[in-house]
Amino acid sequence: MSKRRKFSAEFKREAIALSRQPGVSCRQIALEVVINPNLLTRWKREAEAAADKAFSGSGSPRDEEVAHLKREVARLKKERDFLREAATFFAKGSS
Repeated sequence: MSKRRKFSAEFKREAIALSRQPGVSCRQIALEVVINPNLLTRWKREAEAAADKAFSGSGSPRDEEVAHLKREVARLKKERDFLREAATFFAKGSS
């Protein structure tokens, strides 16, 4: 059985802010930050219900840093995959 993960209030606020950007879905952001989409939806609902008192839990700064690094890795993987596809496309087109 796996240990339950704890997330800092800052991590939750940042995930919610990312999900509010135009053109992205909650599911997309949740998968990028490696959490369940339902969890992000619940965090959004909690934040709207009690704006100042939301997320008074005890996440650690280390969790925050790990989450930030995971988001960065996901972004870089997307960029790499895009460039790889573009290189393949142009290589086929020039033949």
